Amino acid sequence: MNKFKLSILTMAIATAGVSSHSYAQQAEATNNAAPVKEEQIEVIGVTGFRGSLQKAQAVKMSENSIVEVLSAEDIGKLPDTSVAESLARLPGLAGERRNGRTSGLSVRGFNENYVGTSLNGRELLGMGDNRGVEYDLYPSEIVSTAMVYKTPDATLMAQGIGGTVDLQTVRPLTAEDTFVVNLNYEQNDQNAGNPDFDDHGHKASINYIDKFVDDKLGFALVLSSIESPRQEQQFRGWGYPEAATTKGAPGVTVPDDTFILGGHDTFTRSAMLERDSIAAIFEYDASDDLKIKFDALYIDFNETDVRRGLEEGMAEWGTGAYTITEVQDGLATAAYHDGFFSVIRNDAREQDAELKTFGLNLEYNINDDWTTELDISTGKVDKTITDVESYSGVGRAGGLGPDNRPITARSWVMTPSGAMFGAHPTIAPVDLTDPSIIRLAGPQSWGGSLDPVPEFQNTGDGYGPTTAQDGFVNNPVFEEELDSVRLQFNGVVEWGIFTGLETGVVYKDRTKSKVNNGAYLTANVWPNSDAIPDVLGVADLSFVGINGVLAYDSLALYNNGYYIATDAAFLENGRFGDTYEINEKITTLYGMLDINTDAGSIPVTGNIGVQIVKSDQEGFGFNASSGADRYTNAIPVSGGADYTDVLPSMNLSFEVADSQFIRTAVSKVMSRPRLDDLRPNSQVTFNFNDTNILDDDPLNSAFAGNAGNSELKPLEADQFDLSYENYYHDNGFIAASFFYKDLKNWHRNITLINDFADYYIPGFHETSTGLPPATTLGRLDIRQDGLTGFVRGYELQASVPFDIIDEVLDGFGLVASATFMDGELDDGGRVPGLSEEIYTLTAYYERAGFEFRVSGTKRDQFATETRGLSLSLSPTVDQGSELWDAQIGYDFSESGIDALDGLRVSLQGQNLTDEKTIQNNPGDTRQVTQYQSFGRNFLLGLNYKF
Repeated sequence: MNKFKLSILTMAIATAGVSSHSYAQQAEATNNAAPVKEEQIEVIGVTGFRGSLQKAQAVKMSENSIVEVLSAEDIGKLPDTSVAESLARLPGLAGERRNGRTSGLSVRGFNENYVGTSLNGRELLGMGDNRGVEYDLYPSEIVSTAMVYKTPDATLMAQGIGGTVDLQTVRPLTAEDTFVVNLNYEQNDQNAGNPDFDDHGHKASINYIDKFVDDKLGFALVLSSIESPRQEQQFRGWGYPEAATTKGAPGVTVPDDTFILGGHDTFTRSAMLERDSIAAIFEYDASDDLKIKFDALYIDFNETDVRRGLEEGMAEWGTGAYTITEVQDGLATAAYHDGFFSVIRNDAREQDAELKTFGLNLEYNINDDWTTELDISTGKVDKTITDVESYSGVGRAGGLGPDNRPITARSWVMTPSGAMFGAHPTIAPVDLTDPSIIRLAGPQSWGGSLDPVPEFQNTGDGYGPTTAQDGFVNNPVFEEELDSVRLQFNGVVEWGIFTGLETGVVYKDRTKSKVNNGAYLTANVWPNSDAIPDVLGVADLSFVGINGVLAYDSLALYNNGYYIATDAAFLENGRFGDTYEINEKITTLYGMLDINTDAGSIPVTGNIGVQIVKSDQEGFGFNASSGADRYTNAIPVSGGADYTDVLPSMNLSFEVADSQFIRTAVSKVMSRPRLDDLRPNSQVTFNFNDTNILDDDPLNSAFAGNAGNSELKPLEADQFDLSYENYYHDNGFIAASFFYKDLKNWHRNITLINDFADYYIPGFHETSTGLPPATTLGRLDIRQDGLTGFVRGYELQASVPFDIIDEVLDGFGLVASATFMDGELDDGGRVPGLSEEIYTLTAYYERAGFEFRVSGTKRDQFATETRGLSLSLSPTVDQGSELWDAQIGYDFSESGIDALDGLRVSLQGQNLTDEKTIQNNPGDTRQVTQYQSFGRNFLLGLNYKF
């Protein structure tokens, strides 16, 4: 029976330190491999970026599944500064920038909520709102190898429809003893738009590996600390209502179905991310038959940011006093308006998160042919967000008599980045940077939800509850725990084409909860108002044509007790409506047979297996609505379901020529439902907008409701894959792949028309002039199973060392890929994370200690989410991006200077073209809903290996 020619591969796998999942599959081939030649060892000795490519290629070649591999250049040194950036360069994968960082990740068109993520084979908790892992929060220094499984086998527990990402730490008993120190200085080229934040930061890490007790006990330790700044200029459009046809300037016709910008939030944002991490791995060969491994990871994450700018209502949604001066193809592209008192926003957010995960693995050799393995792990994440909104302006809304406050008037034109503002043609501007006219009080009557609070009843001088909102604080608290136990048996069998068997059982117990705290903030001098205390300076808004606003520290005001905080839980139905706990208990029985045979003269390897997954899920939450006393009625509810899924899989690899493989796979894959979709909650809402209140169309009325569904089944797909891979060089290959995912169950949002008459409160649910709603009918949105669809795609990739052209080009090389996908859901919806085209390119030179590379990634538009009202996630479309990075460095180990041996210096530039992030309404890319600019980022690094 033929075997793979793995002499080179075996060395690379051992050097890369890949997981037992990969390594065990090669054990038999390794034992039968030809003796390793000296010249082959020399090839594997290539270090740096070329060495990482060679290790990754070796692992990819050795796998029966279709995989992509990321390997560290050296201990504690991935090719990029974060796991997310490096993974985003792999074929079929695409990164998503959030607030300037590559954080999200799509695999074959599915974002991280539909991608399984594991650490050393164990499912990894994220720090986000859902199941998806925010990859940039995990320090790159802990990762030795990252495996992306595009086709699953039955032993892979953290599955997703998109694929599985397994982050693997170093194995200290097989790794080189080392002590490495990394230091980086970080600088953003966009000056801080806020006077109290820096535009520079740093990163430091230590990697230590050693062996003891005659090399039977191995220990690895990683310490990492980072302070990373981000600067951002942001425009956010509220939306685009239909414009009145009577609002055209002289000579300007406004046709029916013309849309216009209804308002904007414009901010300059400054942020500082701080993350401290500790990772420890113990490995002990207790005897010839017993191996023990223990690993632990701790991450303490904190990010503070401020967003200072303006919130202004515009046409239709903020004022009726507007005039359109230009219309193009159904969009008002230029206009001017007045009639709205600008709300100066000094918002501050602090995110605190802590992750702890521990794992214990015991491996015992029963005999020469059979082993058993017990793996026990536990993980926990705690996350709290404190998001303070602070409102100020030209004076408090309300009061008796004429309103003499100066009112903002502007002209504006639509641009590809949103609105650009200018002077009104007849009304003088208001200087919002003048401390003499700005008061720490809400200039808009937005406090309608405070109506039942006795403290804010009408004072007799025109100030009542609607004038008492000077800010708001969102303070959601998330907790998540995951415990798992895995027992498996591996052995050699001689059953015809089947040569190995792995079978086992896995039990997981997962709990995630969210408490959606919030409070209305009122200045403690209400109904009076104070001047701005401790003015920090001016927040610059010149990027949208506005000179700026006064800057102050709203988080300090909140923490120091300046504001009266009125708990929103019983005033805003969405608080209890989005407070929940989800419990999952999942038991998986699995078995997999290894295949090793010949088809004529063609060696064939692979596996066939099945998972039987029994799920028991339960959700606890509240039904929330307003009672006659105008306070929220919160009724505890629960729901759940139990069911069983059967997931077969098969992977086959044909070595059709020397180092040329055709791989194919068929499988049934699934992703568990989003955790926020599993909440049993429901809530009734009422939109205090006169336009909606007076609209008799149920789809646009003021009444609405929404509900989760604790009985949702997993999202499922039948998957087919085919690939050709040609490893023509130790450091070069070409590959082409096709995949098709037939989505058998996807979750859809259905809208029902519901009568909310039982929830109508006369005298409360009315217009600003006291008129009742035109109808009590409204939309009720519910999540359901049953949607179908498909995703298919082609992937092309190549790794080309230029020395195959001529020896004079030794050290030059190119790595490139292109991915083309299409797909849709049967209701016409988009698959979250799917870009139809993705391109990656890395050109490098590495020789005699000199290192240079330039890397680019490009993806087109895709469906995603952004934080909306009360920090809830709202669907949107991202226009995609093209990001270019570059790095230059020198490894003094090649210099011949003994005193500098072990030192490596590097300079890296990120986002060199200052790529913007743009989101828009799906129907018209000109209707910009969010524009973000982050500037370029530079890092100067020192790496010393003792």
